[in-house]
Amino acid sequence: MSSSVTSPEITFHPEHSDNTKVIWRTFWILSILTIAELSIGIGIYTIHKGENPSETLVLAFKGMVCILTLAKAYYIVSVFMHLGDELRNMIMTIIVPLCLFVWFITAFLLDGNSWRNLRNKFNRTDVNKTEQVAPAVKEKGAKD
Repeated sequence: MSSSVTSPEITFHPEHSDNTKVIWRTFWILSILTIAELSIGIGIYTIHKGENPSETLVLAFKGMVCILTLAKAYYIVSVFMHLGDELRNMIMTIIVPLCLFVWFITAFLLDGNSWRNLRNKFNRTDVNKTEQVAPAVKEKGAKD
């Protein structure tokens, strides 16, 4: 009797799913967002090179860049980290601490800026300074 042992392992070639449409859509969306951010950045640069840059326009452009950056970050997390396919509770366990972290940073920066401005406004060293006044010179014939 010949003992031939057959392997129970069956090997298959991995089947690649046809997700090329998703990959190309992601590529084009991220490319368009990046080109928009760069064009706004160039716009900000040219505004700053001018003689009287409009601060409100620059602030609006910077706000648009922040919004586009957040949209890109959301899309990257949703597609590449597969967070868009997760349950709502899983998404909330990631998003809520992230929002709190951003809020803490913003609050600390605003509080630090307020403290700096108040420190500069009410600087105690200005109160303790005394002026050296030269003694008055008496004129001839002036009465004491």
